[in-house]
Amino acid sequence: MQEYIQPVIKFLELWGWIPMTIMYIGVTITILIENRNPTKTISWVLVIVFIPFLGLILYYLFGQKFSKVKKLKRINHEQTLRLKKEFQRLEPLMQWSIRNIQSKIGDLSRVYSYLKNEKLSTPTLNNEVTLLVNGEEMFPSLLEALESAKHSIHMEFYIFDLDNIGTKVLDLLEKKANEGIIVRLIVDSFGSPKLVRYMRKNKDTKIEFQAFLPVTFTSLANSNYRNHRKIAVIDGFVCFIGGINISDRYENPNDFGLYWRDTSVKIVGNVGVMFQISFWNQWNQTEGKSFNLEDGYLRETPVVTDQLSAVALASSDPGSLGPFNMEALLISIGEASHTIKLCTPYFIPSEELSTALKTAAAAGVEVELMIPKEGDSWFVQHATYSYLKPLLERGVKVFLYEKGFLHAKTSIIDGKIAYVGTVNLDFRSFYINYEVAAVISNKDFCADMEKQFEIDKGNCEEINIKDWKKRKAWKRGFDSLCRLLAPLL
Repeated sequence: MQEYIQPVIKFLELWGWIPMTIMYIGVTITILIENRNPTKTISWVLVIVFIPFLGLILYYLFGQKFSKVKKLKRINHEQTLRLKKEFQRLEPLMQWSIRNIQSKIGDLSRVYSYLKNEKLSTPTLNNEVTLLVNGEEMFPSLLEALESAKHSIHMEFYIFDLDNIGTKVLDLLEKKANEGIIVRLIVDSFGSPKLVRYMRKNKDTKIEFQAFLPVTFTSLANSNYRNHRKIAVIDGFVCFIGGINISDRYENPNDFGLYWRDTSVKIVGNVGVMFQISFWNQWNQTEGKSFNLEDGYLRETPVVTDQLSAVALASSDPGSLGPFNMEALLISIGEASHTIKLCTPYFIPSEELSTALKTAAAAGVEVELMIPKEGDSWFVQHATYSYLKPLLERGVKVFLYEKGFLHAKTSIIDGKIAYVGTVNLDFRSFYINYEVAAVISNKDFCADMEKQFEIDKGNCEEINIKDWKKRKAWKRGFDSLCRLLAPLL
């Protein structure tokens, strides 16, 4: 065997550079002709050039365009065509709803027109919204809603741990399924590996379960694209959405020794139709048996409160025609007159978002950004810090949350419109992951959101440009180095 191996090794030593060079050139050309975001293109070229061989592996695992993107674009197109007739039928009602919203919040209502025109969501009225702060408020409310289910339960979560709260939720789902309630559950295979293994072994369950985008050896190149959504729909009209996964770490106190600050919202009302359609679209991208939405899943509710909320859903995925969640937020930022308040655990903004925030601040809008002082990834944290200096120089106020880990993903514009969902303010959420956010217009709810923002500011350190420039040179240099790879994170 040795006599055969030695010639091969000698050949590679002499001529191995030729196939490697061809491979490098081929990969570089592939990156260039994919017409990526220029910043992302440069980042990948730098990785491949300066990290020999390992750079190629990283590109294979995380850099290739999703092999199913064309299929997803086709699915999205087919779903849009199916919804087109329904949107045409509802056009008069949607226009009336938008005029109603416009009379209350003015040009900020344009985001609802945008979501309608992109066939993402109808603008719905007749919704009751409740702010849920942390798992301490979200989990009891969710368990109560699940217990009261009479027809169906649809849940879709990135992380579903088999810990205390996860076991409670799963046992309750089993109970309701055994009672004859239709229970469907989607989890991300990368975010919830233990539950995926458990459900595969549990052959007796009546829960209809699907792992989204299973990660196998042959699909490693697609593993970078994850289903980051966190929604629940009970009986077609009780809905939950936000940053809170099914895990003990989201409830305080916890065994992890880290205070977890997060936000979700409970919505009861007609937007449940949009939640059901969103879930149905996701379910149809798994191997789960399809179901007809007209079989009791779409419900309209009577008036539930005098202070009705306008709610729509903004969603995006790797097959979207554009970064819809980012674009929806940009519309509101562009229409802001007084205040913009943003919370995000990861801030690696696109050039469009960064420019919009700097422009708004320079125009006299009070722009406040809240991020964790200590993130759960030192690399991402340093990349985040590299984006703060130009914002501070233009008048954006930055607050570093110190009490624990800030995981909330929220925005409030002029105290009139709020975004609550799964979307971080980074490249991954805008361009790579499956994400969703509720766009809510309700005076009382926005007031609650602003009140919570002020409470959280009390647990923050505000930084200014003078202090920021005093940071040690090596830290600022490392921030800049991490920023080079930021578009890949």
